[in-house]
Amino acid sequence: MAESYRDLLVWQRSIQLSLAIYRLTIGFPKEELFGLTSQIRRAGVSVASNIAEGHGRLSTGEYRQFLGMARGSNAEIETQLVIAKELGYGNTQVLNEAEGLAGEVGKMLNALLKRL
Repeated sequence: MAESYRDLLVWQRSIQLSLAIYRLTIGFPKEELFGLTSQIRRAGVSVASNIAEGHGRLSTGEYRQFLGMARGSNAEIETQLVIAKELGYGNTQVLNEAEGLAGEVGKMLNALLKRL
């Protein structure tokens, strides 16, 4: 197991995802501030946070539980990105970047869960 969660490529990618989400949501309409904007930002922060917290736990079972929560938040992001795209919110290039990162993070979380 990695010595630090910061060494995990999945954590590094999830940080990139969170940053992409923040860049994307800057362009969302102001009336979405307490709706889709806050929802997707919260989920974006949750993925990396759950990976880090799970890595810091004492048992593999707890680690798996937190990785499962990260996976759930990532699925939430993927869904919210579809909604944003359908509504025409945000910069298309940044939205596509976020979608790609979310897909990559999802695959990496699945692979890590299988290894544990």
